[in-house]
Amino acid sequence: MDLSYWEKESFLNYDVIIIGSGIVGLNAAIHLKKSAPSLKILILERALLPAGASTKNAGFACFGSISELIEQEETCGPEQLTSLIERRWKGLLKLRNLLGDKTIDYQCLGGYELFKHKHHFLADTCVSKIEHYNRLINDIVGANAFCISNNKIKAFGFESIETLIENRYEAQIDSGKMMFALIQYAQQLGISIFNNCKVDRLLQETDGSHLITKNGTFFCKRLILTTNAFIKELLPDADITPGRGQVLITKPIKDLKIAGTFHYDKGYYYFRNINGRILLGGGRNIDFKAEETTVLGQTEPVQLALEKLLKTVILPKTTFEIDYRWSGIMAFGRVLEPFIAEIRPNVFCATRCNGMGVAIGSQTGEDVANLLLKKL
Repeated sequence: MDLSYWEKESFLNYDVIIIGSGIVGLNAAIHLKKSAPSLKILILERALLPAGASTKNAGFACFGSISELIEQEETCGPEQLTSLIERRWKGLLKLRNLLGDKTIDYQCLGGYELFKHKHHFLADTCVSKIEHYNRLINDIVGANAFCISNNKIKAFGFESIETLIENRYEAQIDSGKMMFALIQYAQQLGISIFNNCKVDRLLQETDGSHLITKNGTFFCKRLILTTNAFIKELLPDADITPGRGQVLITKPIKDLKIAGTFHYDKGYYYFRNINGRILLGGGRNIDFKAEETTVLGQTEPVQLALEKLLKTVILPKTTFEIDYRWSGIMAFGRVLEPFIAEIRPNVFCATRCNGMGVAIGSQTGEDVANLLLKKL
């Protein structure tokens, strides 16, 4: 690329470059700039908009349904799970404090986990754990988070649902408004963001890192990678498995009864109300291998499963039309905690949000920023 002296001097050299303009990357940049205002910081984003899940998720401000918490506790034990829930809750509080509830359209309408009669064993197990998890998170979130709310099944208009467990502290946000506000906040602090600028290769030298792109070669003294599932392109050995989440949204529905955030089938399906519509996503468990991809798009088996759930359970007596569909890419790993580390001298990464980016993105970004600040 034919660049001028001015372009090379002013636009290609930085103290810190962050790859990825999602929730984690933006929060890392914001915390760095607030802590060390003299830092010259650039965020590079591969797409026109954040390409992973930050603008494509369902906007759940949640910390886990009971069935999810049971599985997670089996993996990591009660102490680590408590720490994880605290991290998720504090992350949500950070996001709300930074941008304000009105800006991100934060609405605490409650979260609900649905169980059909055929899932009665799972339902009974989850009901038996209500007191356990209420005690576990009492000092973190508040008292009596979970309770049985079978009386709301009819009010919501659900079909063939036998058990409904409510989480009164779960809320929803508008992910588009949140990301727009985060981008504006970062830019107001003097952080530069270049879009449609994919980093193809990293070359590390003693004085810093060279980032090879089709738009030129950038240089920074310190580098942070926050590309979540896409990080394997630059770090092939990372313990990251991509997980595509397919989503659809209906056209506005007159007199929609459903309000809140809803989890079904151990959280593999999730839906909510938004501006008189139903937003529904999930179905990754139909074919895990097929959904372990960084390619955006839809598959027929998952889309059919989503439509069937709409017709038979969520809106059984309501006429609806699907407006459009999309997908987002999450990052999962064997360890439930995010991967935050200095992987090489002055090269840091923050990734593996395990489908909880809205909750832990702010905290994860701040954590990797603090790791870098210690080296200044």
